[in-house]
Amino acid sequence: MTEALSSPVTFPMTRDDPLSPPEAALRLQREGALHRMTFADGHLGWLATRHSTARAVLADDRFSNRAETTHPPISNALAQRENRQIPPGFFLRMDPPDHTRYRRLLTGQFTVRRMRQLEPRIAQITSDCLDAMEKGDRPVDLVQAFALPIPSLVICELLGVPYADRVQFQRDSAALLSLESSAEQVTAALTDLMTYLHELVLRKRAEPGDDLLSGLVAGGELDEWELSGVGLLLLVAGHETTANMLGLGTFALLRDPAQLALLRDDPAVTESAVEELLRYLTIIHMGPVRTALEDVEIDGQVIRAGEAVAFSLPAANRDPERFDAPDALDLTRPPTGHLTFGHGIHQCLGQQLARAEMRIAYPALLRRFPGLRLAVPPEEIPMRSNMAIYGVHRLPVIW
Repeated sequence: MTEALSSPVTFPMTRDDPLSPPEAALRLQREGALHRMTFADGHLGWLATRHSTARAVLADDRFSNRAETTHPPISNALAQRENRQIPPGFFLRMDPPDHTRYRRLLTGQFTVRRMRQLEPRIAQITSDCLDAMEKGDRPVDLVQAFALPIPSLVICELLGVPYADRVQFQRDSAALLSLESSAEQVTAALTDLMTYLHELVLRKRAEPGDDLLSGLVAGGELDEWELSGVGLLLLVAGHETTANMLGLGTFALLRDPAQLALLRDDPAVTESAVEELLRYLTIIHMGPVRTALEDVEIDGQVIRAGEAVAFSLPAANRDPERFDAPDALDLTRPPTGHLTFGHGIHQCLGQQLARAEMRIAYPALLRRFPGLRLAVPPEEIPMRSNMAIYGVHRLPVIW
């Protein structure tokens, strides 16, 4: 049995380099597989930073993701609220059989085949955004002109959410994911989103369309509030994650002209480039967390029933035991099993949609604007260090 560190650590969040994991997480990774960690509520649990350890725990059904069992790795209003109450239908924070029931209803909507069918529409949305950029003034904030609207439009069309309502749901999503939001702000944002989606579900019941929410309404297995909770999860996750990958990924490419040119000029690297950007950047800034339902031995260490395990996925995706030269951005690297979409039963349902959007959007941007460059020095790009999903707040560019 290995010896855990005697002094508990806190969850590492501070990044010296905006494109690298927190140095404290990498140091802990070098020192051992599991470390005692003090959670924000005082709970004494564990921190995992190695790829193999994270993968093992995430795949182990002796660990729970139920909201009431877990503990917040840092002190913020969303994590504290999540641990008290989650909306009905928000199956990300459920265990089987409840999780299985909701996920089964949606799995067929996010298959590789279904996402391939959506690609022409994603390409059209991307082209429209680039047309608008080309006609507008410079510099352009790439987040507002490109990274945010593409996944927002796609998830709106898939779910049947009016894109005209984006100001409200993007504002509320940002409040939910901000680590600086107060409890009142989180509650208000969650209430707004659930009320909005509940009203939308009622409209779908009266006037169904050809969209995912209408299909779920017609299926009759979920009540209106469950449908609202499912819609909340898909709407927020469906645009926030990919938007930040598009923004942060473009920033990384602009800092590495050789890799940018490779993706721009060689279509053969597109799929490996997307996987490498997902690995290298790992936008999951905080969590996830799992809690042992019984005593479990992982890497020679017994995690007692009731103890929580937090993960640093950015560090796990730079683990030298899993990836050669992990700190190098190499768009030709064969896909090698990164954990950016998680692992196990909670692995991201929408990962094929995210991949399709990135496969289309990155090359289209770089080929339309071959002279794309930052409009300000890199150190002036504001990073989303204060959000649960990492990225850039703004990315001013010219060409």
